[in-house]
Amino acid sequence: MPVTALVSAKSCGVTASALALTLASKRPSLLAECDPAGGTVRAGFFQGEVGAGYGLYHLAAAERTGSDALANAFASHLWPMDEAGHRKLLPGLTDPAQAAALERTWPALSEVLHVLADEAGYDVFIDAGRLALSSGQLHPALTPAPLLHRADLVLLVVRGTEQSLTLARHLIDPLATELAERGTGSEALGLLLIEDGPYRAHQVAEALKTPVVAALPLDASTAGYFTTGGQPPRGYGRSPLLRHARTATEQMEAASSRRRIQQQYPARPANPHLAGVLQRLSERGGPPRG
Repeated sequence: MPVTALVSAKSCGVTASALALTLASKRPSLLAECDPAGGTVRAGFFQGEVGAGYGLYHLAAAERTGSDALANAFASHLWPMDEAGHRKLLPGLTDPAQAAALERTWPALSEVLHVLADEAGYDVFIDAGRLALSSGQLHPALTPAPLLHRADLVLLVVRGTEQSLTLARHLIDPLATELAERGTGSEALGLLLIEDGPYRAHQVAEALKTPVVAALPLDASTAGYFTTGGQPPRGYGRSPLLRHARTATEQMEAASSRRRIQQQYPARPANPHLAGVLQRLSERGGPPRG
């Protein structure tokens, strides 16, 4: 299954989209909240239910001990998002000042995420937040650059508005160049369109010279629930956002599969330090939802 990173030029609904995709997937799924500016899911969707003792920051200390310790910490810091534990969250940072500690952790975390996707069949979604550039390249501290470099798909979340397209235009070329030079290829780059504004998918793709891989409808009530938590809106399970998100996950898998066939990707070499990560994940479903 693919590892898909979601990014934006400015606040375009990355987190709400990532939550929708994770919760709507027909397969086991994981949302890794890796925005260096700080995570919002624990305070928003979970309304503080997930304490600061869980999450991304704790992986940095573990990684300094070794890859095996990181795998153990990863399994211990996932939070179940449904009763069965098929959908999991790696909560993000509680303080943006913690981001600097993660620069050397991103590559090892990427390995673990790909083990989960390739060997356990998870849909993995990375909320990478707002892109930050430095001298035309991804900023090493303000973006989780290694996660984007190794992702199967990197989707820039845009809206069909003039403002959103204008902001995105300045990022498309640098991001495509970065993925070509340091990632899995510029073909990994695509768009996730939030259907807000006058421009349709074909117009957005033409304007940004980048394919629209999937689209999600503007569904204010469900997106608001993902942002602030509380009681789900009436008809939540059949909401337009979740229904279209299910389709979007299939479109992303198809796009990733086409890339693998076209590129004839070699199998990822096994990492002996991560051999037990799947067993640990199965043993540790995470804390029960209250």
